[in-house]
Amino acid sequence: MASLKLRRIDLTANNAAAQITKLRDQFRYDSEVVSAAGKKLTVAVFGEALSPVRAVERICSEVRDKGLPAVLHYTEQFDKVKLKPDALRVKPAELAEAHAAASPEFLEAIRQVKYNVEQFQSGVLHRDAVMRVSERHELQLRYRPLDRVGVYCPGGAAAYPSTLLMTVCPAQAAGVEQIIVCMPPKDTGAYNREMLATCHELGIKEVYRVGGAQAIAAMAYGVDGLQAVDMIVGPGNQYVALAKKHVFGQVAIDCIAGPSEVVVAADDAAHPDWVALDMIAQAEHSPGVAILVTWYEPLINEVQESITKKLAKLSRADLARDSLERFGALVLAPDKKAALDCVNALAPEHLHVQTRDPEAFVEQVRNAGAVFLGPFTPVAVGDYAAGPSHVLPTGGTARWASGLNANDFRKRTSIMRFTRNGLKEIAPDVIFLANTEGLTAHAASVEIRANNNGPEARPKPKVDKPVPAAAAAKK
Repeated sequence: MASLKLRRIDLTANNAAAQITKLRDQFRYDSEVVSAAGKKLTVAVFGEALSPVRAVERICSEVRDKGLPAVLHYTEQFDKVKLKPDALRVKPAELAEAHAAASPEFLEAIRQVKYNVEQFQSGVLHRDAVMRVSERHELQLRYRPLDRVGVYCPGGAAAYPSTLLMTVCPAQAAGVEQIIVCMPPKDTGAYNREMLATCHELGIKEVYRVGGAQAIAAMAYGVDGLQAVDMIVGPGNQYVALAKKHVFGQVAIDCIAGPSEVVVAADDAAHPDWVALDMIAQAEHSPGVAILVTWYEPLINEVQESITKKLAKLSRADLARDSLERFGALVLAPDKKAALDCVNALAPEHLHVQTRDPEAFVEQVRNAGAVFLGPFTPVAVGDYAAGPSHVLPTGGTARWASGLNANDFRKRTSIMRFTRNGLKEIAPDVIFLANTEGLTAHAASVEIRANNNGPEARPKPKVDKPVPAAAAAKK
C-alpha cells in the first residue's frame, strides 16, 4: 500500500498561523468552490453554472412561490426520483411495517440510546424562575416548548438512525408535541427500513420523502401536504447548510453545520493506535477533518504509521485515506501552551484529549463543540449513545456556537407585575431615561400611574338587573 501523504504543520514556522487558519476554514459552508460534477449538475438543472449560494437562493425562492410543484421538480432533478404528490408523505402503515420488520437487537439498541439521551436532556432543561420583592414587584422567566419542529436527516453516503435520536429526543425532552422528519427519497433515507423503524419507535408520525435545499424550504414556508414548522434542525451537505441560513428568520435553526471534524490533543501518554483510529473515524465520513495536535514529537511518526496499517483493514479505507490526505494534518507544537492555543484557534467540533492530565488540559480549552476526556472516551460514544446531541458547531464556529440541546427547543418569556408602590419606586429612573431619549409618551405612561392616588382600576359599570320574562310579558 502506498504511503499516506498527511500534511504536517510545525507551529514554530513563520507561516504556522496562516496554515492553521486555512485548515480551519477549509470546510466553510459558504465556500464558492464547485466541483466539476457540481458545475455540470447546476448547468443541467438551471441552465447556467450557478454558485452554491445562488443555486440555493433559486431553489428556496421557487419553493416559497410555487409550493409543492417546485419541491417535486427539484426532487426529480437532484435525486432522480419522480414522486407523485401523494407519495411525499410516508404512510403510517409503512412506518409500522418497517418497525415490525426491524430486528429485535436493532430496536433494543434504539430504545437504550433513546433512554440515555432523554435522561441527559431532561436533566439540563432550564426551569422557570421567579424573583419577588415584597410589596414592590414580581419578575418571572417562563419556558415553553416550540409548537412544531422539523428535523432534517441526511441520506447521502449512509443511513443515520443516530441523527434521528440526537435531534428528535432533545425536542421531545423539551416538550415539543409536533415533530416532523424529512429525509431524501433514497435507500439511505426515507426508503430505508431502519430509518422508518426508528421514526416509528420514537413516535414520529410525519415523515416526508424530500431532501436537500428543497426540503429545508418546504419546512420553512410550508407546501401542500406539509405544514410549515417553527424550527429546523439537523445536519446536511453544503446545500442544506446554505438553505438553513437562507430561511433563518422565517424559522429558527440549530446551527449551520459542515462536515464532521476532530482534533486529538495528545502527549506521550497517548497510544498511537488509539489516536490513529480516532482520526480515521472522522475521516471515514468522507469528507471529514482529522487533526492531531501534540507537543510529543515521536507521536507524529507513530500515528502516521499506525494510520497506514489500520486503513488496510477497514471497509471505507479509500474514502478515509482521501479525507486524511486532503483535509487532515499532524501538528507539532513546541509545548503544551502552544498546543492549547492551536486547539482554541481551530475551535473544533470534537476535541479528544489524550494526555496525562486531561482534566487540567480541558480547563484551559475555550472553544470546542464537545470534549472527550481520556483514553476510554472515544468520539464515537458521543456520536451514538452517551446523551449530549451529536449535532455540533463546525468550521471554527465553536468560538461562539454551542451544540444542540433540549433548551434550544424552548422559548423564554419574561413576565412582570408591579404594585403601585413598586412602580412609584422605579418611576423616576424610567421617566428620566425616557425623556432623555425623547420618548415622552413612554414617560407619561409611567407618570400618570405613579402620581395617581386613585383606584388601580376603573370601577365596574352598573348593569340593570334583567327583567324576568313573566314580568316583561305583563308590560
